[in-house]
Amino acid sequence: MGSRDDVEVTMGGWSAADIPDLSGRRAIVTGANSGIGYHAALELARHGASVVLACRSAERGQAAHDRIAAAVPAADVELGILDLADLSSVREFAAREEGRPLDVLVNNAGVMALPKRATADGFEMQFGTNHLGHFALTGLLLAALRSADAPRVVNVTSGFAWAGKLNFGDLQSARKYRKWTAYAQSKLANLVFTKELGRRVPEITAVAAHPGFAATNLQQTGPRMEGSRGQERLMGAVNAAVAQSAAAGALPTLYAATAPGVEQGACYGPRLAQYRGAPTKVVVNPAAKRPELGARLWEVSESLTGVAFATSV
Repeated sequence: MGSRDDVEVTMGGWSAADIPDLSGRRAIVTGANSGIGYHAALELARHGASVVLACRSAERGQAAHDRIAAAVPAADVELGILDLADLSSVREFAAREEGRPLDVLVNNAGVMALPKRATADGFEMQFGTNHLGHFALTGLLLAALRSADAPRVVNVTSGFAWAGKLNFGDLQSARKYRKWTAYAQSKLANLVFTKELGRRVPEITAVAAHPGFAATNLQQTGPRMEGSRGQERLMGAVNAAVAQSAAAGALPTLYAATAPGVEQGACYGPRLAQYRGAPTKVVVNPAAKRPELGARLWEVSESLTGVAFATSV
């Protein structure tokens, strides 16, 4: 009998079985050691892509590599060390990719609702990891993407983007830190970046995806860091009771990365109230579509990261 993941991934609508043959294509998936990123990398490799698992932890990344190799013996997977909370690590990772065409970049890794922390470069951890790290990575990999035939960038956002607001007066939450407010801002930034990337680099298909409510380790990391064992156990119980599997949660990301006809700047998520189910194009926070917000976030992000994109705008 198949696992819960097997059952959910093959239920009605678009499924992993619909992924086209990806032979000859290269993909990078950030945060590929667990959750959505692991299952996205697994299915990309299963369908013939050469996949780089971009992971912060060498130990966890190697474990994910070995799991994929065991599940798909013919898989072409390699491990790359990447800490999105450290721009020097982002630059080192991108330098190792120089000269290799890149067909798909899945900006998946992220943190959620953490107690206040700072990145190696002094940014608020959620905004710094979820947005700035991926902004810098995309810019540094721009030449590799442009050298592919039909490149795509997939930015993984969240339904919490609906509650997000870009507070340009305090993007780093220096004056007031609320963990869920900071998370929602970072996830809205993913959408705004997606739209603006499509405007500025139209030869790359820039799309967003969100998993709905999927059981990953994100929900329990924040409580664990705060030392709240009760809340950590509660989130684990909620995941077990009502969340869809991480494999099912990865389907919108896989659709955005591989399906023919995805729309520039669109976001794909679960079709049932953006909560669970097969992927479809979904409605997003209207702020994501505002060009003036996109332009401002882009300029601020270039200034903060020191990464300038060679664009047509």
